[in-house]
Amino acid sequence: MTTSLPQPMRDALNLACAALLVAPPNPRVGCVMTDCRENTLGQGHTQRTGGAHAEIVALRDAKARGNSVVGATAYVTLEPCSHHGRTGPCCDALIAAGIKKVVASIADPNPLVSGQGFERLRAAGVEVEVMPADDPLAIASRELNIGFFSRMIRKTPWVRLKMAASLDGKSALENGVSQWITSEAARTDGHAWRARACAVLTGIGTVLTDNPRLDVRLVDTPRQPHLVIVDSRLETPLDAALFTPGRVIYLYAAVQNEAKKAALETRGATVIYAPGLEPATRNKVDLAAMLRDLAAREINELHVEAGHKLNGSFIREGLVDEYLVYLAPMLIGLGSGMANFGPITQLEDAVNLRFHSIEPVGDDLRILARPPGRETF
Repeated sequence: MTTSLPQPMRDALNLACAALLVAPPNPRVGCVMTDCRENTLGQGHTQRTGGAHAEIVALRDAKARGNSVVGATAYVTLEPCSHHGRTGPCCDALIAAGIKKVVASIADPNPLVSGQGFERLRAAGVEVEVMPADDPLAIASRELNIGFFSRMIRKTPWVRLKMAASLDGKSALENGVSQWITSEAARTDGHAWRARACAVLTGIGTVLTDNPRLDVRLVDTPRQPHLVIVDSRLETPLDAALFTPGRVIYLYAAVQNEAKKAALETRGATVIYAPGLEPATRNKVDLAAMLRDLAAREINELHVEAGHKLNGSFIREGLVDEYLVYLAPMLIGLGSGMANFGPITQLEDAVNLRFHSIEPVGDDLRILARPPGRETF
């Protein structure tokens, strides 16, 4: 990554990237503290939930090295927090340590912080510099925490819809067989995207057809993402493979069945009723309401791996922020598509996207695409 800013800020961003799988639901933040010659005194990144934030880790690292940070500059990829949450305010810790200057990539979107950390630092005599919003490192810092920004500003998670298909857009053969269209490399990469999410979502159709675990197995991870099941009639079998000890599972239903709800909750699931408000949708889960509820449960990034019907519902309702698509170099012909929505009668009604990135993964292509302007909130 290149920028005109000093190396310590680039190092801080690399540290934030190291918190990719560790920090959620907290933002991924890195911090580097330097002396006047930009020699590193201490550094660190956000730890697991309830653990130290990046600034505190950096202060501890400096102490362990025997370095004083009085008069030092702290480079941090997000505004230091100013409120008491699971931990104390980081801006107070920086002030108490004698930090002279703070250089931050971006402001914190959390309404409990949102500029107040900068104000408290300035009030204590600490110089504060915030990078321009269009600086590549500021953009990268925000992208790294796109789900946190979404939850704080829009009150919904960042919804990433993952699909795998042949080059002609088929996700399964006409007889339903789909394992494996894409390569092992693509499947491993898909698990890495699962690992970075706060939760993985699927529908009851996938549960009944494939009996998946939908956990992270092909890459190392310090935590398993939560699991979300859209199950309008509470049809999830009590012996489904998805029930693993200690995993948080949310089942969203529309049709009340208190006996089945109680049975599912004995298996460790949390059942939430979220029926549609209109007569035609009362037997279906209100997906928009579900997303708001998931945000309240601290879900930043929601990774959707579902069948073509549920995929179609998310697309039709305009709820997808990003498409993660793996394309295999094969043609299938007749078969199942990636998403079932429409039909549309004119191209003006198509779901228009912009490519965010296109990269080879093994023998396949990985495409990230977004609706234009989706990330500008």
